[in-house]
Amino acid sequence: MTTGHERVLADAAARGIEVEVITRPPASSLEEAAELMGITPADIVKSLVVKRSDGTFLFAEIPGDRVISWPKLRALVGVNKLQLPDAAVALEATGYERGTITPLGSTTAWPVYVDERVVGRRVSMGAGEHGRSLFVNADDLIRGLAATVADISEPAPNSVG
Repeated sequence: MTTGHERVLADAAARGIEVEVITRPPASSLEEAAELMGITPADIVKSLVVKRSDGTFLFAEIPGDRVISWPKLRALVGVNKLQLPDAAVALEATGYERGTITPLGSTTAWPVYVDERVVGRRVSMGAGEHGRSLFVNADDLIRGLAATVADISEPAPNSVG
């Protein structure tokens, strides 16, 4: 059986996306993870699994210093109900545990929606298993996943700016 990061690397290679997977110490928060990697929280992209009312899912890729804008995402997807599933459902939908989720190597290739603030940046994201992160050019990721790019986030309630 392949490991999470091996699935990520195989899928990235198949899609022509160059990624760098690193091993990093455990972090208790997104801010701590960013500090450990020498980047800002905005440079970490959170891969969120979102459940539709019909039981299917999608990935929302959001900068670490922001949160999903539910009204914007619902309007873009054309539905009136979306929700974050519990950890067990997210694992079943993707094959990845929370904190390691990435659309690369997901057990099902759900549609991917990327916040426009990620475009043109080199970002870090989950690499399929705890203690690893990947770095990728966001534009390569968007192209390789045929992702939809839109304004789907808003500032986190406790963030400044």
